[in-house]
Amino acid sequence: MRRSYWGTRLGFYLAAIGSAFGLGSLWRFPYVVAENGGAAFILLYAALVFLIGLPLIVGELLIGKLSRQSLVPAARQTQGDRPGGAFRPPSGEPLDRWLSKAVTHASRLSLFLCLVVLSYYAVVSGWVLYFFMKYLMAWPGLIAMESSEALNLLKSKGWLQVLLASVHLLVVIVVVARDVEEGIERWVGYMMPLFVVLLLALIAKSLTLETNTVALRFLLYPDFSKLTLSSLGHAVGHVFFALSLGFGTMVTFGSYLRKESSIPIAGFRVATLDSFISIFACLLIFPLVFSISEQVDGPEMLFKTVPTFFAQIPGGDWLGLAFFLCLYLASLGASIGLLETVVANLNDCYRIPRPKAAWMMGLICFIVALFPALSSTALSEVTYRGRGFLELLDAALINWILPLLGLVVSLLVSYWMSDKVRRQEFVDAQSPVSARLYSHWRFALKWIVPAVIIVSLSLQAVHLFRN
Repeated sequence: MRRSYWGTRLGFYLAAIGSAFGLGSLWRFPYVVAENGGAAFILLYAALVFLIGLPLIVGELLIGKLSRQSLVPAARQTQGDRPGGAFRPPSGEPLDRWLSKAVTHASRLSLFLCLVVLSYYAVVSGWVLYFFMKYLMAWPGLIAMESSEALNLLKSKGWLQVLLASVHLLVVIVVVARDVEEGIERWVGYMMPLFVVLLLALIAKSLTLETNTVALRFLLYPDFSKLTLSSLGHAVGHVFFALSLGFGTMVTFGSYLRKESSIPIAGFRVATLDSFISIFACLLIFPLVFSISEQVDGPEMLFKTVPTFFAQIPGGDWLGLAFFLCLYLASLGASIGLLETVVANLNDCYRIPRPKAAWMMGLICFIVALFPALSSTALSEVTYRGRGFLELLDAALINWILPLLGLVVSLLVSYWMSDKVRRQEFVDAQSPVSARLYSHWRFALKWIVPAVIIVSLSLQAVHLFRN
């Protein structure tokens, strides 16, 4: 079957950044920053982006480009299913065979993770749609108290959350069912420029508020005493979530790259741009958070503080409309990337046509989405330490399972891919990337990435048992 390719280099960057950025930076990153002390956590996060995020994103793109397949069929090459592929077959040693099977099973787990994350992404995206439609209808007689309670009203109606999540999934399915150039590349080509323009305009407005000094102090002056044992784990988890690592998404996107594409440069640009956008998102959100008297944290922070602020200023309806349109475009880009990953794997492994695979997986996502959608009504009793089903799902997947899958990617590239094949991508005659940079990347992927992940998981476990 002929492999699809990105029509343009810009198309790849827009799709990769759209998938990586998503709700993670506008919705999740600000409340994680708030829970972990502000500037100190941002510094920790920025350091980890380049310490573990960049080596892993280059590794995932490399797997895709060299194998010309998505993650599951690429991992199966380690079992000797395709001699002469990007990876060497197992040596015959028991440990080698066991590791090969473990990597293959873990790659399948990443697809399951994509579906689960997309399912609760659909619920949160439904919240965004709800607020967007409210602003679109101009909210007659809107006052601050009503806007701050709007999310509570939505969460009390499980059927409405299911409906909104279904609408979001339908849009995602329609886009992914088409070919790469006609579907995902064309859509992100429209969405991402509009998203960037809206984001910059909203940041400019946010920084004119009187509370911008307090917000900037919170974001720029680190207080390391506010970091806890779990802060490293939260930062590592968000690096994976924000850069779409561990899902297999970057492997899929890498498989659509043309032969002349430079993987190290592409990985560096995606990681850097995503980090900047995440920090810019904080510049947008925190002046709004500090401008209201009610302090809210957790996943609901954005949905309770932002509408309350917009209700208090002239032209707030229009600003609210622009903000939630911006947020929805971000969530749509990430959702498309997640479903594309699963569909590409099914297409590569079982030759299931793209439209059929998209609708099949979309239906499964809808069924799984019923659980987080009903977590505040029918499943409201499912809690642990005051956290509801949605928060527990988010913490388990992002802070624990994604980093473990990062270990698999590190193992796959460091252990099974030949040194000659990897080095060639770094010292290509048409690329300014040097051989010295290759040695640093190889060392980071083989030693630093596993060490940081293991330490972060250990500290989280200690923190969990202490409390």
